[in-house]
Amino acid sequence: MIRVFDPWGSPLCTCPPKYSLQPYTGCSHFCLYCYATAYIGRRPSTPKRNFLRNLEHDLGFINKNLVVELSTSSDPYPPLEKWVMLTRKTLETLRRHGVRVLITTKSSLVARDADLLASMGAGVMVTITSLSDELAARLEPGAPSPGERIEALRRLAEKGVRVGVRIDPIIPGVNSDPRELRRLVRAVAEAGASHIVTSTYKARPDNLKRMITGFPEKKSLLLSLYRDRGVRIHGYYYLDAATRRRLLEPVVEEAARLGLTYAVCREGFLDKKFFNAPSCDGSHLVSAEPPRRPGPML
Repeated sequence: MIRVFDPWGSPLCTCPPKYSLQPYTGCSHFCLYCYATAYIGRRPSTPKRNFLRNLEHDLGFINKNLVVELSTSSDPYPPLEKWVMLTRKTLETLRRHGVRVLITTKSSLVARDADLLASMGAGVMVTITSLSDELAARLEPGAPSPGERIEALRRLAEKGVRVGVRIDPIIPGVNSDPRELRRLVRAVAEAGASHIVTSTYKARPDNLKRMITGFPEKKSLLLSLYRDRGVRIHGYYYLDAATRRRLLEPVVEEAARLGLTYAVCREGFLDKKFFNAPSCDGSHLVSAEPPRRPGPML
């Protein structure tokens, strides 16, 4: 169940050594731009069979100094987590074993576990791609609204959980308005976020087809930028470097102005303008020491 995080050998990945843990297979958020569907398909979230039993076994063999991230390809808080509670049971197990945890999610449901996450010294990264409810509903039809996610950030921060935000991906002509991106950074900073990760949309054939279907008015623009003028890097179509820098600048500049740490993801830009943080993924938000092993939460 616990695997060493391997971003498919990407030479541009700057994540520190860590583990990846996915309680669910598939993802019910159905984001149009999802990269993981190229590997696991596009299907609703399903709890893994015998997950907790197998997790207990794996925990006897991992390096407890490394962070375990939930999750890198299947959101740990899909809608059915509300009653299945597999992720919460997973967190309780990890807490009992003294494991350091980083949560990455698009769901406001993560705030339900604020007390548990605070007791573990966990860090939480919430993905928010726009402040517009209408746009977010088109891009991420199964995920909670941006406002709900920002409120979750606030609730987590109030409980003492260190939180950050992924503004990821920035899609040209879709959610790339510089003024809106700066406004988003200000909103999440006000809610308690201390770290920002951002990246541009990297196209693969399956997610590019979904983007064109979902945003037919952007078809010509997206095909021109990615298929005609894009750069093929490690299995993805990237925008040219100058365009990527231009799209990312509003986010990193606003983060710097507000005194937040910030980084880009798989862009290859390592100068201080684009990368000024102890880690790109938010691992530095996690308590430096493995949590103690207290009794069960009441």
